[in-house]
Amino acid sequence: MPHPMPAARGVYLITPDETDTARLLERTRPLLAAGATWLQYRNKAVDAATAHEQAQALQALCAAAGVPLIVNDDAALAAAIGAAGVHLGEDDGDIAAARALLGADAIVGASCYDQIGLAQRAVAAGASYVAFGAFFPSRSKATTRRAHPSLLGEAAALGVPRVAIGGLTADNAAPLVAAGADLLAVISGVYAAADPVAALRGYQACFSPR
Repeated sequence: MPHPMPAARGVYLITPDETDTARLLERTRPLLAAGATWLQYRNKAVDAATAHEQAQALQALCAAAGVPLIVNDDAALAAAIGAAGVHLGEDDGDIAAARALLGADAIVGASCYDQIGLAQRAVAAGASYVAFGAFFPSRSKATTRRAHPSLLGEAAALGVPRVAIGGLTADNAAPLVAAGADLLAVISGVYAAADPVAALRGYQACFSPR
């Protein structure tokens, strides 16, 4: 059964590998104010203590902005800081266990890559959204599996929000929204832009009727 959650639409912002907590907050604050729908804390460059510090600080920032914070790969950290939920990749733990730990209202997401079968199993296990990708070559992580836009339409029957990720730009993302993406997941497309707020608005425009 799909896990019920509020409809979500817009930009699913994912943090970069920023080791300086103050700078991470400084970079993120204006993006929350500009209307990011969700924020995922993902940082592969810090130790567990720094991750806890950063996640806790981001949780306070997100709570003030009314934006759900989702922790990448670590349900225990999400529980410890009171985050809205967790995002799990293929090898990052059990969806049902994360759901049991975080509770019925938590947002539990699953990476489903290029496979509708993974998405079906994730939702059956209690996932509240499914993420497909990479749709395009990505600057943020190695992408060996390439998803086709038709997956987004196919996943509509699952009854949960569908996230598109992987090399998205304001120019190439609109067709994915048209194909059924509810959320566009972005890291460097926003954080590495010369004007991150303007970049965020470019992605948000993909959801406006043309």
